[in-house]
Amino acid sequence: MTDNSYQLEDINPHTGLPYSERPNKTALKREMKILHDLGRELIELPDSKFATIPLSERMYDAVFSGKKMKKSALQRQLRYISSIMPEEDVEAIQLQLRVLAQPIEKANDEFHQIEGWRDQLITGDEELINTLVNEIQADRQKLRQLARNAIKEQQLNKTPKSSRLLFKYLKELKEVS
Repeated sequence: MTDNSYQLEDINPHTGLPYSERPNKTALKREMKILHDLGRELIELPDSKFATIPLSERMYDAVFSGKKMKKSALQRQLRYISSIMPEEDVEAIQLQLRVLAQPIEKANDEFHQIEGWRDQLITGDEELINTLVNEIQADRQKLRQLARNAIKEQQLNKTPKSSRLLFKYLKELKEVS
């Protein structure tokens, strides 16, 4: 044998060329885990959003087939998807998935903000009432009435009907502004 002979495991499976130096196994496993998770994310993506992801025909077929599979068949399909994933533009796929996730994160942030407002109003925060009246044209009297009713319901251990109504009113105001 000559010095140029390579063992099978010394060949990079993606390029078909020998490694200049042997890669770290842990790093390779980490990369494969990332590709596996990306494949799972693509499979779990709703069909309406799936069409916006830049995929080759081969990858599109693999992911679309994976959407119909369960348990062990799905695991085999995910391994297949992660094996062909390096042929795709992984950065573009990840970027598009982040773009698709932003509206959900924004909606969650708004929901938490409205919950916070409701809780502050129930504790009697006059400053917040003034802010809401000035910034999003809330009805001061309605805010105070809903907050008062929510406080009474809490004290009497009744169902939080007014608290829900206050949340709904704040949500409507937030959507209009």
